[in-house]
Amino acid sequence: MPNDKTANVVICGAGIAGIATAYHLSVERGVKNVTLIDERPPLSLTSDKSTEAYRNWWPGPGNAMVSLMNRSIDLLEDMARQSDNRILLNRRGYLYATGNPQRAEIYKQAAAEISRLGAGQVRFHTGSSDDPSYIPAAPHDFEDQPNGADVFLDQELIRQRFPYLSERTVAVLHARRCGWFSGQQLGMMMLEEARAQGVQFISGRVEDVDARNNCVQGVRVRTEQGAERIAADIFINAAGPLVNEVGAMLGLELPVFNELHLKLNFSDHLKVIPRDAPMVIWEDAQKLNWSMEEVDFLVEDPEMRWLLGKFPSGIHLRPEGHGESQAVLMLWDYHKEPVPPIIPPPDDPDYPEVVLRGLTTVVPALQAYLNRMPKPMIDGGYYTKTKENRPLIGPLPVDGAYIISALSGYGLMAAPAAGELLASHIAGDALPDYAPAFLLSRYEDPAYQQMLENWGDVGQL
Repeated sequence: MPNDKTANVVICGAGIAGIATAYHLSVERGVKNVTLIDERPPLSLTSDKSTEAYRNWWPGPGNAMVSLMNRSIDLLEDMARQSDNRILLNRRGYLYATGNPQRAEIYKQAAAEISRLGAGQVRFHTGSSDDPSYIPAAPHDFEDQPNGADVFLDQELIRQRFPYLSERTVAVLHARRCGWFSGQQLGMMMLEEARAQGVQFISGRVEDVDARNNCVQGVRVRTEQGAERIAADIFINAAGPLVNEVGAMLGLELPVFNELHLKLNFSDHLKVIPRDAPMVIWEDAQKLNWSMEEVDFLVEDPEMRWLLGKFPSGIHLRPEGHGESQAVLMLWDYHKEPVPPIIPPPDDPDYPEVVLRGLTTVVPALQAYLNRMPKPMIDGGYYTKTKENRPLIGPLPVDGAYIISALSGYGLMAAPAAGELLASHIAGDALPDYAPAFLLSRYEDPAYQQMLENWGDVGQL
């Protein structure tokens, strides 16, 4: 077609992953004529539904995830410094808590292992006179904060430091190079700088990828003005939960699936949760606390009986906002089955009460809201995952095609380093040691396939 548009790089998807890649290609490497394509506004499908949290506290095997996140946090901190902390980065930490004495032992072992992987020094607090000092987090700062983790194994110390937690709590692990930030500000900063370097955004839908002779030739796009073709040698699949649909355009079946994850924004007008609290995660499975009358009612209803069953670990919350804000974000991913992506995601009418009841196990004072819950706001999106919960970043088996995907619930925190890594692949730069861990080709290794059978903790929240 003589009127074809042209681009050096076409990126399908203007979520945080696509934007970060465009930023590193254009701003950091000077690549010209980069085009972002999305039928929705930038950062509006799943990137704006996140808890906006970050952590370098990740399990193995190997140190790939810790190294990727340490690099990403380095970049986040650089952006915060350069912008007078426009992204509102803090370093309050993640507070993992348990009421199970056996898990307390697991904390000690896991902390030592993750520390060896590069997450920082571990300090144990047992109530002894020779305990190391504990430095509480600065609520709104990230500079000069501790690294590693503080593990509390004395219940009296836990009550002193974290009095809002259940008295059942027997151990707490406060991971320190963790916190949250404004993902929207991060994304807009990168997009603004990328656009200043010539990156174009097209509001449209990629309908097909032209890949003749196993080589990318261009894409066909549907916009409000009609169909058009963009000639390009490089195509990046950054389509978030729609990554499989786009992968099929290249004749590829990708090893990823989607889970629906919801989030509750709750007005804590009784001020149960301290406004300077960290992210709090309860690590024990549990059953919800119902009255006898409620149990009798639920038993009689086959569609509601599931509410009497055992719910998974991982329920979590954190304060949201500044100043007079009373908002608390609450999350519990108790539906973990793979689902097809439906846009917008379906509602779960039981979610607010289930999450609030579950959190009363962690913070008993939240029971005050059970009889009269403030009207919550619910949103959510899809976690696009691989089996082992590690991303796909790198070339695809079609010349000129690349992927940045499966950033399952950690897309915002990983995006700076993930975009940098993919840009390095495309530009032919030297790659970091962790790069092979995120290649699609890892699944061709029989040893890796064997390791997948006994993977263990995937670090998902």
